[in-house]
Amino acid sequence: MSTAVPGRAAGATGEGAEAVRRGRSPVLPRGTGGAVARIGALTVCQAAVMVGFGLLITGPAKNVWPLTVEDHVDEGFERIRTSTLTTLSYIGSEAGNTLTVIAVTLLTCVALLLLPRLPMWRQAAFLAVAVSLQALVFLVVTLSVDRTRPHVHRLDASPPTSSYTSGHTGAATALYAGLAVLVLSRVRRPWRWPLAGLLFLLPLVVGVSRLYRGMHHPTDVIGGMANGALSLLIVGRALLTDASVAAVPAQRTGSADTTERTEERAPGSTVVIFNPLATDAEGREKLRRILEQHGHRAPQFIETTAEDPGTGQASGAVRAGAELVVVCGGDGTVRAAADALAGSDVPLVVVPCGTGNLLARNLGLPLTPTTALDAALSGTPHRIDLGRIEGDGLASTHFAAMAGAGLDAAMLEHTDERAKSAVGWLAYVLATVGTLRTPRMRLTVRLDDAPVLQRTARMVLLANVGTVQGGLTLLPAARPDDGLLDLLILDPRGPGGWVRALGVLMRGRGRNPQATTAETLRPEGAGAKGVPVEFFTFRRAELTFAAAQSRELDGDPVTQGRRLTAEVDAGALTVLLPTREK
Repeated sequence: MSTAVPGRAAGATGEGAEAVRRGRSPVLPRGTGGAVARIGALTVCQAAVMVGFGLLITGPAKNVWPLTVEDHVDEGFERIRTSTLTTLSYIGSEAGNTLTVIAVTLLTCVALLLLPRLPMWRQAAFLAVAVSLQALVFLVVTLSVDRTRPHVHRLDASPPTSSYTSGHTGAATALYAGLAVLVLSRVRRPWRWPLAGLLFLLPLVVGVSRLYRGMHHPTDVIGGMANGALSLLIVGRALLTDASVAAVPAQRTGSADTTERTEERAPGSTVVIFNPLATDAEGREKLRRILEQHGHRAPQFIETTAEDPGTGQASGAVRAGAELVVVCGGDGTVRAAADALAGSDVPLVVVPCGTGNLLARNLGLPLTPTTALDAALSGTPHRIDLGRIEGDGLASTHFAAMAGAGLDAAMLEHTDERAKSAVGWLAYVLATVGTLRTPRMRLTVRLDDAPVLQRTARMVLLANVGTVQGGLTLLPAARPDDGLLDLLILDPRGPGGWVRALGVLMRGRGRNPQATTAETLRPEGAGAKGVPVEFFTFRRAELTFAAAQSRELDGDPVTQGRRLTAEVDAGALTVLLPTREK
């Protein structure tokens, strides 16, 4: 016989009521209904495309090359059959077998929910829904497209379904490529790349095995891969990168009074500002040990919040006389803290824990948090520049790495912190799919005292540093300590323009091309019409757009607007950097 505890029951009811008052569903995250609707609509489109392609290859295009030589491929595989290859093909084919795919999917989803410290609901849903949807589309396609299997000796019993598409290959693509996405987004060890490469290779192994065993035509295998890949793209976009599906972050005790607690610290203390979404308890303990090894006793950790991503915490640390501020987070967290530390003599240590970590990359810091902290604490203080920026609807603030408008800002609007936490840099790749058709913008540019320039562009970047993820250098002349800022205007036209733009950017790696300055700028501008990429350096820039544009600061979207004014704040920030060996 159990006895109810009134106080606890009342507390539970109060929490539930509070959740409802905050607009949070007790069952599903906010935005789930919209995500389901988008997935459903896009899946219908996916099925229509797959059926249309199947009707094309079995109808008007069946006598067109290369469909006319598909039988030769199957016959070629039949001729090279050996006992060893047949055994290997059996193993490869079984990797895409229905029971194998179901078992691996279930085991993976259970592991994602039970093994991590916090259940990975999004990742589990991503994999399960992607595998399920490709199976659903496969059934619709096989019922709609009647295609006979190849006229060769088949090593497996022929199922009653159509040869188009390859169900084994589609299921393998959704499962193993989906696992590769999760590995790349959640694993931080060096072996994640070989493992992801092996997982990406498995669908190809399954497809070749099905061809070898005489079960499908080549276009059936290609269709299966396309089916699985489309399901991954649709579900990944909706569940991993779409900001509309958002659970309300859990309330943390004491997080609202972070500034007050900061000001109670003893002068000379070390303050560690961390983003709780990017730094877990185990990671913080490792950082604490490194700080104590370098003589920073009893470092005080304080977390950021959605309302205050780091500015208030850093301001409180400065007022309380902190001797060192360590920031653990991504570029947005670093930017917020740097805005408060600008002009002070309190040194900053950047500990990269985000997705882009652009400032850390350009300062030559290791990208492993513990290694970066140890290297910085063993180094020396350096002064670097910041960019001060403002605009319509944008209060004056600083940026540390880059700010911009256009294509990159529109991409970031489709990606939020939860998406970046879920899949890392792949969130940007998936978000880009919906933003490539961002319209060209018209703008005027005034650099220092130079004449006004008239431009069109897909994207403009105002930068204190030049290198982004993957080692790509977008602004080769940018330096964080040269007392200048740099401007990139990207305006490719058509596929050829994109190729030329990429060529210009790739040629800039490893060298320092001379950018146009206000002193050397001609009235007609630095480039002629049709130039895909232009570089400028400046101390002050005024950008005015013909229409409101998406805008971003250090990877965080801000309100749309028609104006940006940026100027360099030379030597505004002191950072600890590793000592360079000469």
